[in-house]
Amino acid sequence: MTKLQGSWIWYELMTTDAVGAKAFYDAVVGWNIDAASASPDMDYRMINCADGGMTGGVLALSEEMIGNGAIPAWFGYIGVDDCDATVKAVLAVGGKVIMPAKDVAMAGRFAMVSDCCGAHFFIMTPAASPSGEESQSFSAEMQPGRCGWNELMAGNAENAVTFYTGLFGWSLAEPMDMGDFGPYQFIEHDGVQMGAIMKKMPEMPVPFWSHYFWVPTIAAAKLAIEANGGTVINGPMEVPGGDWIVQGLDPQGAMFSLVGGK
Repeated sequence: MTKLQGSWIWYELMTTDAVGAKAFYDAVVGWNIDAASASPDMDYRMINCADGGMTGGVLALSEEMIGNGAIPAWFGYIGVDDCDATVKAVLAVGGKVIMPAKDVAMAGRFAMVSDCCGAHFFIMTPAASPSGEESQSFSAEMQPGRCGWNELMAGNAENAVTFYTGLFGWSLAEPMDMGDFGPYQFIEHDGVQMGAIMKKMPEMPVPFWSHYFWVPTIAAAKLAIEANGGTVINGPMEVPGGDWIVQGLDPQGAMFSLVGGK
């Protein structure tokens, strides 16, 4: 990451069972999620990669959160230069504020918003790292445990493209024709292809972002999903470029996506 505005800087799993999530994802993705929370105020655990890097965090949903409608799910954080200014910009172009901006000690200032068509995501202005390190949560190249692709199933793909390119300065590569599903519009940030936007499938109840995490092989990941209480809902399948993907539900019901070799 060389340009903060518009970069994917963090990934977060909200779950009803942090211990169960650790057991599942450690086995499937190869992470080493913290065994205990470092925060006294909430159950929040870091997602550690085998190479010592970090991809994101796991938040155990409280009874209050569940009572307010929260369910197990993955979310991504988009880096911004000014969180409060971006919240205003989101509202100005048809988005909504789901969780107002707030500060988290040593982490930064963040807010949960939705785009013009209803997909939820976080924006964040991170606190300066004492060591000057930048986020390495996303990697376009194979790095096991990092996110390798961000895919939006949009309520209105054309409007969503306008929304995100206007807010975050994303650029567009040549789209792939998906026939009846419309174009699969590739998106780039700072010269790096990081995902795509397409119209959501009719059977999908709401628009949403999927974040694909790198694993060495999808065949081994599929076996690990099934052996550890998860459910495969799509794939394995090969995608243009030679990578393979699989999507599933973890034991707590959160949908997740993986990308890797065959």
